[in-house]
Amino acid sequence: MELRPITPADVDALQELIESDPGYTERITGYPSGASDAQSLLMMRPEELPEDSKVVLGAFQADRLVAVVDLLKGFPNDHTAFIGLLEVHASHQGRGYGRATYELVQQYVENTWPEIRTMRLAVVDTNAQVAAGFWQRQGFEPTGEARPYRYDKLESTARLYEKQLAE
Repeated sequence: MELRPITPADVDALQELIESDPGYTERITGYPSGASDAQSLLMMRPEELPEDSKVVLGAFQADRLVAVVDLLKGFPNDHTAFIGLLEVHASHQGRGYGRATYELVQQYVENTWPEIRTMRLAVVDTNAQVAAGFWQRQGFEPTGEARPYRYDKLESTARLYEKQLAE
C-alpha cells in the first residue's frame, strides 16, 4: 500500500470512497453524502491555519484509493498533528486497511514533520460505536476533554483522544 497526497486527478475516486460508506457521513453530519463532499474535504480547515498546514492523504492499493486521511499540522499547537478523518472504502472495511493506513500516516508524520510529538483526534459520540475502539487499538487514549459538536441539525459531543509519538 502506498500513501500519497490526494491530487485533483484523484477527486472522483475520493468522492466514490466517501459515497461508498454513507453511514459514516450520516453519523457525522446527519445527512447522506453529497456531490461536493470530496471537494469540501480537500478545502475545509480551521480558519487560523495556513493552507499548507492541511494535507489529505490517500492510501492506494494497486492504484485504487482504499482509504483517505485528513491531517492538520500544528493544530491545536505547533507540536501536534490532528487527524480530522480516516475513512476506508466500504468494500475494504474489516480487512486491516484502517490499521495499515494509520501506521503509514504515523510514519508520514514522524518522517515529514519531526517537530510533531502528539497525534490528536476527536471522536463524535454519534460515531463512537464504530470509531472509539479502533483508535484505542492504535494507541490513542481519551484526554477527558469533550466539546459540543454541531453540524446543522445534528447535535452531539466530540471527545478528544491523543497519542504521544516517540522522541
